[in-house]
Amino acid sequence: MSRIGKRPIPIPEGVEVAIKNKKVTAKGKLGELSVELGPGIKAITEDNQLKVKPASMARENMAKYGLYRSLLSNIVEGVNQGFSKTLKIVGVGYRASLKGNNLEILVGYSNPVVIEQIPGISFEVPDNTTITVKGIDKQKVGKVAADIRDIRRPEPYKGKGIRYEDEYVRRKVGKAAITAGSGK
Repeated sequence: MSRIGKRPIPIPEGVEVAIKNKKVTAKGKLGELSVELGPGIKAITEDNQLKVKPASMARENMAKYGLYRSLLSNIVEGVNQGFSKTLKIVGVGYRASLKGNNLEILVGYSNPVVIEQIPGISFEVPDNTTITVKGIDKQKVGKVAADIRDIRRPEPYKGKGIRYEDEYVRRKVGKAAITAGSGK
């Protein structure tokens, strides 16, 4: 039995949840998102709460209903508050800027890397070494942030690159310099 699946999802004020033909739609102040429920999963609303239940006690239904509870929780939170990921750029001369709605990143390549704005995702650059990716769809925000990080992953010797704000980069020791008195 899923411990996550058992927990009800509170529906905040200002968010409307509609269930129609295995499709759950949440509408809030930031937009509208929907999730198609898989076979063997039911969703009901009662007392300002959204509850997910397996249709039967079959093994595959029990395995999936925690997943669908998490997906539904994410759409309810997304249309109410939204999601954001913050990335830090570390390195001499590395920087980011906004060119219109597109993000331009300079991280040691001969040309700047330009990331086109995706519908539903917005970029903020509070300073030239910080990038904030915002949107209502948690999956899209995470994917775009991961794609930006993949442009120049943090390397373990100097720590240069693009990393998540709370990411710890484990540093390695480089080669030791050979001194004049050692060796043959």
